[in-house]
Amino acid sequence: MTEKIVEAAQRLRGRRIVITGAASGIGRCTAELFAAHGAKVALLDRDESALAGVRDAIPGAVARSADVTNEASVVSAVQELAAAMGGIDGVVSAAGVMLRGSIADTSVDEFRRVVEINLTGPYIVVRACLPWLVQAPEATIVNLGSGQSLLPNSPDRTAYSASKGGVLNLTRAMAAELAPRIRANTVCPGLVDTPMALGVQGNVGNYALRRLAKPIEIAEAILFLTAFESSFVTGAALAVDGGRSFH
Repeated sequence: MTEKIVEAAQRLRGRRIVITGAASGIGRCTAELFAAHGAKVALLDRDESALAGVRDAIPGAVARSADVTNEASVVSAVQELAAAMGGIDGVVSAAGVMLRGSIADTSVDEFRRVVEINLTGPYIVVRACLPWLVQAPEATIVNLGSGQSLLPNSPDRTAYSASKGGVLNLTRAMAAELAPRIRANTVCPGLVDTPMALGVQGNVGNYALRRLAKPIEIAEAILFLTAFESSFVTGAALAVDGGRSFH
């Protein structure tokens, strides 16, 4: 992350947070921001080499490579990370993949892969973390949805839109089922300046702010929904999309 984090207020002091997709993009930026605010961060990603670099760059971070679509891999990783941190107080599911394509152009295997990573992955991760979350006094879940799930239509993004729409309703279900012990919310980003947005970075004409988001802008929203400032917020979908969903 190139942006400097100014004078962190330690809003997450003592919190123990599992972050998926932590080797790059929004996940990495969130891990750096959370650590600056006093959190112990546990990093999950399938890119073992990149993950090691992020772990080494964040003081006190622990990490384990895992594929969020593989339940056995996730359960093993979460058990190890929870033991290293002494528990888990929160989860941020930032692992994801984007795929453009119409119904006719998207194969069934491609559709399944996108849904497995974007929708089934957060379910597996939260389920694996649940034994520790239910013991935490102020546990939180933040799942990364998409501004696409707030739009009335999403042509040429069939699999991606289906998966992120599912994340929105999955998180609402979690919020209802796990309250009042655990809060669950969704952050819905628009286009973000990460490798995932390559090829569509010029498509900002429908954004009121006429630009892509920086990863830190999404990470700050995730921070808000994890910190005490949002203590009366659950089941919410926070649009961080530069005005795309209303413009």
